[in-house]
Amino acid sequence: MPKDVSKEKSINKAKTTFELVVCAVIIGTSVFLGKSCFDKVKVVPSTNQQASTIEEIEIPDASDVLDPNKIVFTPTPINTRMKFSGNLVLVNNDYEYFSTGEEKLVSIMEKNDEAGRKSFIAVDYDYTILEPAYEPLAKMVDDWYGIYGNDTLIVYGSHRTKEFQQQLYDQFTANTSDDGEAPIVARPGFSEHETGLAIDFSETVNYDYQGDGDFQWLNNNCHKYGFVIRYAEDKEAITEYRKEPWHFRYVGIPHAKYMTENNICLEEYIELLRNSYNYSGDHLKIEDEYGAAYEIYFYPSDDGSEVTNVPVPSGVRYDISGNNVDGFIVTVHVDEKTEIGKENPALTTSPYSYTSTTTSEESETTSGESTETTSTETTETTVAE
Repeated sequence: MPKDVSKEKSINKAKTTFELVVCAVIIGTSVFLGKSCFDKVKVVPSTNQQASTIEEIEIPDASDVLDPNKIVFTPTPINTRMKFSGNLVLVNNDYEYFSTGEEKLVSIMEKNDEAGRKSFIAVDYDYTILEPAYEPLAKMVDDWYGIYGNDTLIVYGSHRTKEFQQQLYDQFTANTSDDGEAPIVARPGFSEHETGLAIDFSETVNYDYQGDGDFQWLNNNCHKYGFVIRYAEDKEAITEYRKEPWHFRYVGIPHAKYMTENNICLEEYIELLRNSYNYSGDHLKIEDEYGAAYEIYFYPSDDGSEVTNVPVPSGVRYDISGNNVDGFIVTVHVDEKTEIGKENPALTTSPYSYTSTTTSEESETTSGESTETTSTETTETTVAE
């Protein structure tokens, strides 16, 4: 019996000791946790202090993150074959013009009649020009006429079909010998007149327009209306054509301004854009005579594909022209905003009828086929490219 009592006391003693240890651990843990919470509470500032801290934090302005004046460019599918179309197509002895069959030609005399315009005439009603080039032409001549009151100006050369160019070429080559100088008449397919962007002026007194006298104003100021004198005497080695002060070519205002002020011809301008102002590098920035700003760049055509994804600006008017060689020239009208998602108005006024979503299936005319037969010029021309 005493042995059992002694055993029971030992068990109770051990139990009591265990419970004391457990209690000590619980109390110690509680104290530790309580101290940690207290420490954390101490570092939280008062309401006033917290508000002051928040006010001191500089929140960036949204305008600092997104510049509303920055032009954003997005790729737009353009039919690769459209590199043969536009105001800046280069047509010379090396590069043939390929009609798309979509050129919008208008009769110069009919347009004059509609407007009641008497400042100049064309030889007859068959003389045509691309529609977007007519108004710049008419505005230029009206301004000149308002200064000089000279009513002897006449359009003596305008759009020609490839077939008519062939007739002119055959006529001149049959009556002239090869003197080794620059040609007078272009081979069929290689004349700027086939684009509908070129006109030849003459006058009804001697039919010998040299850009002098009253007419000097036209030659000196045509760039303000988007025209250039295409064949200058000091550029003969490049253009391979003799001086033609009567031959005006429409390229658009910013391009004409830059070419004229820097004394470069179209060949040099196309080369300059390709080498120095491509999309991935610097863009050419121009301000015209009227204060309008432009940004211009070249983008190569993807000749291995039916479509080229050309980067164009969002929300800003732009024009696209092929260079007739190896790509596209995009002209951004920096000051002319458009509503994003709406059709670009520049495309609806382009000399060529196409939109930024044109695909090869929508335009089936084969390159190289001249389908325009509007112009039927039959008068004798003194000297004409």
